[in-house]
Amino acid sequence: MSNSTPLHAATLQDRPSDGRRAKGLRSRNALLTEAVQLASVDGLEGLTISSLAERLGTAKSSVHAAFGSKEALQIAAIRRAREMLIELVVAPALTVPAGLARLEALGESWFSYLQSDVFEGGCLLCSASAEMDGRPGPTRDAVAAVMAEWLQLLAESIAAGVDQGDFASSTMPDQIAFELNAIGMAANWHHQLFGGQTAFTLARRAWADALAQLHPQPSPRRRRSKP
Repeated sequence: MSNSTPLHAATLQDRPSDGRRAKGLRSRNALLTEAVQLASVDGLEGLTISSLAERLGTAKSSVHAAFGSKEALQIAAIRRAREMLIELVVAPALTVPAGLARLEALGESWFSYLQSDVFEGGCLLCSASAEMDGRPGPTRDAVAAVMAEWLQLLAESIAAGVDQGDFASSTMPDQIAFELNAIGMAANWHHQLFGGQTAFTLARRAWADALAQLHPQPSPRRRRSKP
């Protein structure tokens, strides 16, 4: 996915101006809108040319013409999920200054995104991370690339907080990024398995507590010795 816009830039690729290409892109985008929903329910391995055509009630040939293979369709679905992550989670948070405020915004936008059930079967990137972690190949690589970008964004935001004095100098950005990501992944799992909104109450509290623990500790006052 090295040819994609960096996740932290939060901008999507320009649409082509050529009329025929634009029409083709709209048709492909319509297919991807359904593909990511199908994959969120049936998993990436359940996303095939046949299953997508059946969901849409269209000919397999039209889906095949747009993607060419099951693997290409799966990778395209991951790229669409990435675009949705940028639009719904990353871009809103990047309007906030770097450091503590941005991390608070990232947490809130991520939990709101998960809570709103954008995907029929829960966050596709969350489920795909578990589904594909032990299956080498281009599809797994596509999932790993997006998640690596996400972790890097968290780590860079934490490092900015250290530079600005929001967090203690001893803070380890990669460690905290790992822990914050785990909170969101657990929230998605809990919500999808048990339903309700309890997961997001717990996740927001855990996120806030994790950030609070990073604040610099005030230097202890020296006791004045008695004369």
